[in-house]
Amino acid sequence: MTVRSKLSFLLALIVQFSSALLAAQAEEQTAPESEEKSPPTFLRIHEDAGGKPLALQTAIVRYADPQNPAVYVDLVGAVHIGEQAYYDKLNDEFKNYDALLYEIVAPKGTRIPKGGPKRNGSAVSGLQNGMKDMLGLEFQLEQIDYSPANFVHADMTPEEMAADMAERGDGFLQMFARLMGAGMVQQSKGEDMNAAFLMAMLSNNRQLRMKQIFASQMDGMEGQMRAIEGKNGSTLISQRNAKAFEVLKEQLDAGKKQIGVFYGAGHFADMHRRLVEDFGLQPQSTRWLDAWDLTK
Repeated sequence: MTVRSKLSFLLALIVQFSSALLAAQAEEQTAPESEEKSPPTFLRIHEDAGGKPLALQTAIVRYADPQNPAVYVDLVGAVHIGEQAYYDKLNDEFKNYDALLYEIVAPKGTRIPKGGPKRNGSAVSGLQNGMKDMLGLEFQLEQIDYSPANFVHADMTPEEMAADMAERGDGFLQMFARLMGAGMVQQSKGEDMNAAFLMAMLSNNRQLRMKQIFASQMDGMEGQMRAIEGKNGSTLISQRNAKAFEVLKEQLDAGKKQIGVFYGAGHFADMHRRLVEDFGLQPQSTRWLDAWDLTK
């Protein structure tokens, strides 16, 4: 692979990671006329006592009415590439829900085949293979088993998404402009990222260094979800969440009591607000899963 192709690949990798970069901890805020608490943290880097990064972790946060704890909704954070052990653990967790709501912009009722969509020789397929090789990780759609009967599609169709984006004037260029205006392209914690990527590419342990750099970026992008949302929300986050929670209400009305919502963690600050304001639920507990091992 030439230097130019490596740089091109890195650029494509960054684009592929855009949704994960937005999955950082929600920026702490307090509504001026409300006692509502800040949303929980849904993604973090777990460190040892000396500050050495051990793992990139995603949260499972349980929401319930304290007066009726038998009925609950778990927000199950996702990163779209991760360790094999991470997806194995999630597959075990998902067996415990009456309904597991999942995201994918696809026709209503879409079922993802076991092992993921069929691969082809496209550029996207090549990019996916390159990412796996570079970071030594696996893909969510290939490792999560979406075939069990308790899995429920809870997202927009392509037609709904296109219509909503057109109505709102909410194209990807506009969202990218908002991100640029909010300073998404910035140095991470004072580090020159161009130099960091170059050093990682030249490192004897390239996979580990690349994972650490991307994890640092994901953990450090606080508040960027609010940037892509803009003042009036966005199709990508708030409107897809609204669709997901229509399905959530249907499942609750049908008598389902233990429900999981498996979405990218960048959706969860808005979902937290909806669960608190619209469903009268409160966070009860948080568990953490290791998505990336940052030690090897």
